[in-house]
Amino acid sequence: MVSEKLKVTNSQGFHMRPATLFVNEMAKFGSDVTILFNGNKVNAKSLMNLIAACIKFGAEIEVQCSGDDEEAALAKAKELITSGLGEE
Repeated sequence: MVSEKLKVTNSQGFHMRPATLFVNEMAKFGSDVTILFNGNKVNAKSLMNLIAACIKFGAEIEVQCSGDDEEAALAKAKELITSGLGEE
């Protein structure tokens, strides 16, 4: 398992459009992808779970990836989050 703590830079956080982008990109990987936020574990491949987590701008999250392509999944997750989830 690999993980990294990141700060959400998208001004609107994980609302529908960026959450959909994130889930669709994470679905391309075989690894399990989990976001730790406010003491909760969120399945980052589930759109409903990701939106329900209410992850807002400036939130400190930890992305955990576990599986055969965990390094690539974490790299993509980091790229998406640090670039503003396609909106910044």
